[in-house]
Amino acid sequence: MSKDEIVLGTLQDLSGPLAGYGKDLRNGMLQRVAEANDKGGVHGRKIRLLVEDSGYDPKKAVLAAQKLVNQEKIFVMAGSLGTGVNNAALPVQNAKNVMNFFPAALSRDMYEPISKLKFAFLSSYYDQIAPASARLFKEKKAQKPCIIYQDDEYGLEILRGVEAGLKTVNAALVEKTSFKRGATDFSSQVARLKAAGCDFVVTGTLIRETVGTINEARKLDFNPTFLGAFGTYTDLIHKLGGKAMDGFYSTMTVQHPYEDTAPEALKPWMASYRTRFNEAPSAYSIYGYVILDRLVRVMDKAGPQLDLDTLVKSLESFKVPADMFGMPEMSFGPDQHLGSNKARLSQIQDGRWNVVLDYDQAK
Repeated sequence: MSKDEIVLGTLQDLSGPLAGYGKDLRNGMLQRVAEANDKGGVHGRKIRLLVEDSGYDPKKAVLAAQKLVNQEKIFVMAGSLGTGVNNAALPVQNAKNVMNFFPAALSRDMYEPISKLKFAFLSSYYDQIAPASARLFKEKKAQKPCIIYQDDEYGLEILRGVEAGLKTVNAALVEKTSFKRGATDFSSQVARLKAAGCDFVVTGTLIRETVGTINEARKLDFNPTFLGAFGTYTDLIHKLGGKAMDGFYSTMTVQHPYEDTAPEALKPWMASYRTRFNEAPSAYSIYGYVILDRLVRVMDKAGPQLDLDTLVKSLESFKVPADMFGMPEMSFGPDQHLGSNKARLSQIQDGRWNVVLDYDQAK
């Protein structure tokens, strides 16, 4: 950071299995940076965002983090995508006192234990899927809950959350099956779930794994209730999977902004995004924008003498109301480094996501 510039970094998947998320996160962040710089930056400093491609690979993430932290000397790492990516990069950042701000990864270790270098904005996969799985399992009067999950930190957090949630309704998983990161064939896992008679299946999956799992199930005429957690909430599910994806549930916060049904208040922002990137925004575009928006606000609040200590002080008294995107209210404190623990529930109906339980109901 200099008297004229604030250098930020982010690790995004631009070439791997989550590139659909990474590119939109990057674009949303760049849009907010451009808006800030058009207004003179933050206390006279322009913002420069450096984006490194992790390919959703923890090994690549370490190298990318080393470049951003040691060579580029970034002030803050913001919005990095993926639990494994963030956990791999954290030691590199911690060694140089670089804050990990609002990662696009919702494991509990993104904000626990409390550290001046860790601030998160949305509730964890665990805290989202635990109540959602318990409530939906009961609502559907299901008998045999099961899970298919990615065998890494992401999938394991969802597994733990589901087990905890089901325990509250005196139920337990009757089948667990997993797959390695990057897998493309889910036939053996789905066959196991069907053989076990599962009527309620939680998916600790991401984009293509969700589509692959549900398509395989439909082929076998196996139609349990499918529920995913946050990482499955994307328009790419129904774009890639088509009609077979109807009925799928996912926890979420921001609603996907369909251009023809978006609220009037959101349309100018959507038009600006389309003009800049020549494509429609997604929920992940909004997350990227929100992450940088909150960071710009907090840096501005910290004042001209911006450093790690003033940034932390600013953050620990930061509160922002619910916004036009559907983000819940966020507030932080010395003992509260998670902005919000709220989530809601959506379902794909006729090829579109629709909110079925709002924040005050999805408990």
